[in-house]
Amino acid sequence: MGREHVQHSRVSAGGTVVVLKPEPRRVRTLLARYASARIALAEKADEAWQRELADVTYTLCVVTGTRSITDAIAAADEILEAARQPGENHPEEDLQAPLAPDTTLAA
Repeated sequence: MGREHVQHSRVSAGGTVVVLKPEPRRVRTLLARYASARIALAEKADEAWQRELADVTYTLCVVTGTRSITDAIAAADEILEAARQPGENHPEEDLQAPLAPDTTLAA
């Protein structure tokens, strides 16, 4: 599996709480992989695409902190919508923003 990029923040209230938030560009990539695998499997049953679908389904669930693909897709939609809100990074900015060394999480 590849590396999952996340943004995180630390909140101190009697201890450190780390909140992980996946980068919108990574979420878009995962959704595209999921859609491609679903389309390919609808056209023809293939073991490689079945593995791809299982892998991307698992990864979407992990990245979004959910347990089902339905919940993962809903969470991904919320992440992408939040990224479009004023004051948030826009997709064009995401592609140009450098990643700090501590903003990656191996999945």
